[in-house]
Amino acid sequence: MAPPSIDLRHSVAVPCGYFDAGVCRSCSLLDVDYATQLAGKQARARELIDGFAVAGTSGIDWLEPVASDTAGFRTKAKLVVGGSTEAPTLGILDRAQHGVDLEGCPIVAEPIRRALPQLSGFVTTARLVPYDIPARRGELKYLIVTANARGELMLRFVLRSTESVSRIRKHLPELQARLPQLRVVTVNLLPEHKAVLEGDEELVLTDEAALELPLDGLTLRLLPRSFVQTNEGIATRLYRTGAAWAAAVAPQTSWDLYCGVGGFALHLAVASGARVTGVELSADAVASATSAAEAAGLDANFIAADAMSWARNQESAPDLVIVNPPRRGIGAELAEWLEASGVRHVLYSSCNAESLARDLAVMPSLAPVRSQLFDMFPHTAHFETLVLLTRR
Repeated sequence: MAPPSIDLRHSVAVPCGYFDAGVCRSCSLLDVDYATQLAGKQARARELIDGFAVAGTSGIDWLEPVASDTAGFRTKAKLVVGGSTEAPTLGILDRAQHGVDLEGCPIVAEPIRRALPQLSGFVTTARLVPYDIPARRGELKYLIVTANARGELMLRFVLRSTESVSRIRKHLPELQARLPQLRVVTVNLLPEHKAVLEGDEELVLTDEAALELPLDGLTLRLLPRSFVQTNEGIATRLYRTGAAWAAAVAPQTSWDLYCGVGGFALHLAVASGARVTGVELSADAVASATSAAEAAGLDANFIAADAMSWARNQESAPDLVIVNPPRRGIGAELAEWLEASGVRHVLYSSCNAESLARDLAVMPSLAPVRSQLFDMFPHTAHFETLVLLTRR
């Protein structure tokens, strides 16, 4: 029997002691220099998408990839809480489902990283018991921390029950005194023992319930259970570029399906001045987007609904549809609807080029004419691809 292989890789793109010690491989490409990472992603995107270009043309207009900062770029940290009340770990779990502390992770944004020692201390002070997955005991499952461009924070405690809530409330003023940048603190209840990040019930413990996200002169509002990109710098560039491409085709009417908190829709409303309708399943995200639109005085309307069901029930298609789906893509049903709808342009923002390619195969009448890669997830094989489709 051959001895087990030993992983001797060392960090190259950014120095990381966790990677070098072999305790964390979340950044799977950290041993590859950043320029090589970016070139490999661009090659993979083109391999999957170039075949959908219109035959007999010069092909898709590929713009230069948008590079990320290589450290401190992650503005949302999802931290598994392990260890014990007296010595908690904030980070990930190892193969045995035990906590691995990553308080010094170099990709986490500095405002979050500076707060982690205080959060670790709060676990002890408030006598919060980390959840033990193998034993199915304990209360505190995750800490989810989001930072905005001003260094302000949203902190969410993901708990199994309300058992610890009174102690969190009791000691919260002390934590706020130590971390004055805390704007929103909540408890999310996740009683089930299953591999999901959050439950359906959220208890807001602060006067403020939403974290402001200043982007490009717009201020988005993030409610706790709303989706937000984990790399704010790249997200800003993505929304700005998408809005410019969309406005250039001069749509009179536009839909933004899977609109989240309104990043694309609100930027397009600014760039084009035309009415935009956003559709998103999350009621929290719709409330966030609506609030931001009203504050900015923009002609944008947001609806909480399933994107496919809502689109199918409309009397006519718009001039432009924006889609920004999760990793699974928009799926065959919505792709078939877009193919048959007569919509002239589709702006597709994809975090999974493989599902993007599957969706493009279902929409042969909508050809990609321009594309650009946005490196939302440095040091991993993942990336965001923005594609403008025009009906042939």
